[in-house]
Amino acid sequence: MESEEESARGGFKKETVNKLLHLYFKDDKTRVSGDALLLMVEMLKVFVREAAARGARQAETEDLTKVDVEHVEKVLPQLLLDF
Repeated sequence: MESEEESARGGFKKETVNKLLHLYFKDDKTRVSGDALLLMVEMLKVFVREAAARGARQAETEDLTKVDVEHVEKVLPQLLLDF
């Protein structure tokens, strides 16, 4: 079970990531090891934080103090290439 501290920091629940992964598996018998699941949770966390940081920088270059989805959309193509 996830700790309250992990939830407060904005982490992803392992169960949620596991269900997301299984949505795209072709074989229902495919399993994800605990280590692979932890790695995916960490990758998602890093990806989301990087997207937020790049979106904030984009808003800042446009002299805005609020980040909108449009700012993240502008940086998303390069972010996907970088990952």
